[in-house]
This record gives sequence, C-alpha cells and structure tokens, in this order.
Amino acid sequence: MKTSPQEDAPPHSSLPGTAARALAPDLARGVMLLAIAVAHAPLFVVSVDRGSAAANEIAGFLHLLFVHNHARPMFAFLFGYAMVQLLDRQTRRGSDWVAIRKLQRRRGWWLVAIGSVHMALLVPIDILAVYGMAAVLLTGMLRAKDSALLWTAGISLLPATLTVGLGMWIAMSQGASTYTQGSIAADERGFVEMFAARLGAWPFELGIGVISVVPAVLLGMWAARRRVLDEPARNRHLLVRTAVITTILSVAGAVPAALIQAGFWARPSAAALWAAALAQPLTGYLGGIGMAAVIGLVAIVAVRRRKLLTTAVEALGQRSMSLYLFQSIAFIAVFHPYGLGLQDRLGLTGAVGVAAATWLVSLGIAEVMRRAGHRGPAEILLRRLAYRRPKRSA
Repeated sequence: MKTSPQEDAPPHSSLPGTAARALAPDLARGVMLLAIAVAHAPLFVVSVDRGSAAANEIAGFLHLLFVHNHARPMFAFLFGYAMVQLLDRQTRRGSDWVAIRKLQRRRGWWLVAIGSVHMALLVPIDILAVYGMAAVLLTGMLRAKDSALLWTAGISLLPATLTVGLGMWIAMSQGASTYTQGSIAADERGFVEMFAARLGAWPFELGIGVISVVPAVLLGMWAARRRVLDEPARNRHLLVRTAVITTILSVAGAVPAALIQAGFWARPSAAALWAAALAQPLTGYLGGIGMAAVIGLVAIVAVRRRKLLTTAVEALGQRSMSLYLFQSIAFIAVFHPYGLGLQDRLGLTGAVGVAAATWLVSLGIAEVMRRAGHRGPAEILLRRLAYRRPKRSA
C-alpha cells in the first residue's frame, strides 16, 4: 500500500539529497524552456523579415499556432502545480498553514526581487517577477475549494484574454509583426537612459503580466490536487482527452491570426480582426495546458525506458530557473551589438534557430550539473533566501 507521494514517483532523482521525484513535472519544465526560448528570441531581432521569406512565413505560421501565447500559460500552469507540491511537502513535514503561507509568499517576493534585477540588468522581459507576484496574490487560493479555483480561473480568463488580445489587435491592425511585440532589440540609447526607461515601464508590465497568468496558475493548482502529472498513468484518460481537445481548439483558434499575419487573409473586416486577435490568446491558454498534458503522456513511456535525452531534459526542468536566466545571457551575447551583433542580420527563422541552439546548450549544462551532483545556482539562492527566517529580537 502506497503511503507517500515519494512512493508514487519513479525511483530516480538527479538532485543531490532529495527524495525521488515524479518525472512528468520536471520533463514538462525542461520542454517549457524550449517554448520560452522560441517565444523570446524573435524579440531580440530588429526585423523578422531578414533571410528567406518562405522560411520566415512557415516559421511565423507555426509560431502563432504552437508557441506565441502558449509558452507563458504552460509556465503558469506548471508554476501553480509547483505551489501545491510545495504545500504538500511542507504539510507532510508537519508545518502548519500559517507557516506554509508565509513561506509561499516569501518565495514569491524573492522571485519578484530576482526578476526585477534580471529585468534591470539584462533584458526588459522577465517572467520570474510575474510568477512571484502571482504567488504572493494567489497563495490564499491554495485552501480554496475546487469549485472556487475553477470559477476564479474562468472569470479571470476574460481580463487575461483582453489584455493580451489588445496587444495583438494593435499589431495586426497596423500591419506589424506580432512576433516582435515589445521588441527588445538594442538601440542607440545609453545604459542609464535605457535603465530608466525599463524601470518606468516595469510596474505596468508587471501588472499586465500577472493578469495574463492568473487563469493558468489556478488551473495548475487544480491539476496538482489530483496529481495529474505526478501520476500520469493513473490519469491517462484525462491527459489524453485534455491533450486532444485543447490542441484542436488551440490550433483552430490560432489559424485566423496566423492567416492574417502571413498575408493570406489580406483584408479582414474590423470584427474579424478583433475576433482573430482575441481567439489566438484565448485558445493559447488551452494550448499551453495541452502541451503539459502531452508531456505527461510521454512521461508514461519515458519513465519505463529512460534514455539520455529523457534524463537530460528532466535535469533541465529541475534547474529551470537557472537555465531560464542563462537564456537571457545567451541571447544578449548573440544578438546585441556588444556581443556578436546579429540582431540586424537574423530574421524569424534565424532567431528560432538561435533559440533551439540555446536550449540544446542549456540541456548540456543541466546534464553536466546533474552528473556533478549540483543544483542550479538560482535554485540554491532562492531556497536559501526563502527558507531563511527573520531573526527574532531579544
């Protein structure tokens, strides 16, 4: 008879000094970093039209179908899932709710701090602070009823879709590329001026970011209560239905925007333009969650036939925060003028290629860390900061 979640997990862990972990959540986080890299890399180029027009059109069409506004919901879903996992671990260790709530929010605030430094010093696009603030605001939902989680997720989907869809509508109505929305290609401004501009825009961007991730975070909490990814074999039917339905709806919802962006639908009406701009991010939430479901199904087979790639992707997922930060360093080194300066030479296809190469390098780094028995440096830092309790005055 199984008595603990550790017994449900495969007898393997690439982290030193930890109990065995379920494969699917870490595998999903590892694959998620590829989706994030592909979503972010085009933001570093000056123009997505550089290079082969046909290759760029194909890459752009697939980008809107499977990546754009899909990567972030997947990350948010896994983040909410992890919040419940942390709650369960702390409960098993005897911590009460007040202590767990403080720990969750402390981790959230430190993620906000780390993300803010990342934004200020490296690139003005960050997801760590967004999820940190979401943790601070949504920790109380960890004790909410399932119905409350689902209703709140559903209601929050409206403002989340509107905020993201408005940005897409502006870009498409002006004939601009949605792939480089919020482009962060380096310009001629000095560091001080650029730093000031980033700080000025940060509160607004943080608020919009939090609104956009709330639905998926809450759905991740709901899924974690049922251990959907911890026990994928037991939840196979749910995962299959989720993967099939969400993928179909996601692709169908993204096709209109992809056709407009690629120029195949040259003159959509105002109503059609709005519908396309809203349908793509709305169904993108489903697509992001569907990606996690697909990886859960893959894990059922992978856990029985562990190969080097599976182990490496799992190791990457266990160090996702560190290797996410590595992506920013790699993109700056490749694209910015004080690196290789390729921001004005590569189009969308080239940017996707850089993203894939960066992910492969990350995979290698994670595997080296795993073999050496090292956690990711960012994970170590966050753990030390979050678990450090304030000193009591005498």
